[in-house]
Amino acid sequence: MSAYDALEARFRRLGLLGGAAGILHWDWATMMPPGGAEPRAAQLAELALIRHELLTDARVPDLLDEAEAQAETLDDWQRANLGRMRRRWRQAAALPADLVQALSEASSHCEMVWREARPASDFAAFAQAFAPLLGLVREKASALGESLGCAPYDGLVDSNEPGLRCATIDPLFDDLADFLPEFLGRVQEAQAGADAPLVVSGTVEAQQALAKRLMTALGFDFDHGRLDVSLHPFCGGSAGDIRITTRYDEADVLSGLMGALHETGHALYEAGLPEAWRYQPVGQAGGMALHESQSLLIEMQACRSRPFMRFLAPLLAEHLDGGAASADAEALYRQAIRVEPGYIRVDSDEVTYPAHIMLRYRLERALIADDLACDEIPGAWAEIHQDLLGLRPRNDAEGCLQDIHWSVGELGYFPSYTIGTLMAAQFFDATARAEPELWPAIERGDFSPLFGWLRANVHGLASRYEGPALLERATGAPLGTTVFKAHLQRRYLD
Repeated sequence: MSAYDALEARFRRLGLLGGAAGILHWDWATMMPPGGAEPRAAQLAELALIRHELLTDARVPDLLDEAEAQAETLDDWQRANLGRMRRRWRQAAALPADLVQALSEASSHCEMVWREARPASDFAAFAQAFAPLLGLVREKASALGESLGCAPYDGLVDSNEPGLRCATIDPLFDDLADFLPEFLGRVQEAQAGADAPLVVSGTVEAQQALAKRLMTALGFDFDHGRLDVSLHPFCGGSAGDIRITTRYDEADVLSGLMGALHETGHALYEAGLPEAWRYQPVGQAGGMALHESQSLLIEMQACRSRPFMRFLAPLLAEHLDGGAASADAEALYRQAIRVEPGYIRVDSDEVTYPAHIMLRYRLERALIADDLACDEIPGAWAEIHQDLLGLRPRNDAEGCLQDIHWSVGELGYFPSYTIGTLMAAQFFDATARAEPELWPAIERGDFSPLFGWLRANVHGLASRYEGPALLERATGAPLGTTVFKAHLQRRYLD
């Protein structure tokens, strides 16, 4: 067996173990009884340790060196795979095994505490579990930063989106911070004079049936996936068995539906990755910003559009037993693009959404730099929220406890959402230019032009190219804010 073949065999084992962990995480969030938390945390920690040991085995760097010396015998996909293997090994080798295990155990414990602390708005209880987890995340950040030759927080960002640094994020966020406040004012002024939007209500059962119908129309295969309910919507599971969740609001049907459609975007990206490379690094997602671009492309670009609402309106009337029979697509569209600063990130509109990410970005950098103590988070959150959105959270449940990410140790992830927003606008714009029938097809509930382009230019390339390179290859332009701002102008003011 060649060195490269030996590496492929090893990474296949890693991929299979990762899939098993994915299913255990899904069960944790959806069906596991509370009493199962302690043994499940131990199981997940053990899997994390086994995967870490497989990746950091003393033979791996020698195999990488040998395979790289024979790279001329490999094809383009294999060479790209070898590069991704080297990257995975470098990241894993930077972290001691005991830190990996401790992080897994602490994040499992903290998430269970968060589940009870969030509805009770009990930050003090959450902080008792989060403070030690934060200490471990700081250790991880320092180790990654030292390995990559970058700042600790950049090390965390890089672990989510390869190659991304604050030096790239800052000017993009600064540009949006300059543009959005004045734009928000103009949009609110324009919407104040418009007809009232329509807020549709419906039972959870009716919403779930409609969500499944819409997911099927988009291309989700229920023979290879599920839709369930969780406290925080997510997409997980394993290759070929994709599990997504949403949460429903009986007073506002669009809220739960858009959550399901957002996660369907993630799921269809996973389903579109090349099966031949399923368990290899090159066959997996090209980064979390790229992943978020695919969910935001579906939710924000396609499904909050006027053509999609024309497709959705009669389905709402059918599934809600006439409750939406008087609704017209235009009234639904006005609700789908309603702009109003609010407290909850996942329910926010695309004009104010970047402010929610900027808030978390500022706090995360301060936390990792040890410039902000754990018990100072609520006050700092409230101050920045007031500054960026003009609102002060009334409690911690609608403030710093609303997201699951910090409770599972995911600091450095949040920038991926806004970078993904920018990428989504560029990908969708490129699709519309390449597929003249895109909008008429969406109005008919036909998403084949959209996914045909995405399969060829994004999904099917997996990690052969890293996110920014893939974006420029697919769209002809580097990452920037211009296309996103033009999209907002067309949708909200033109």
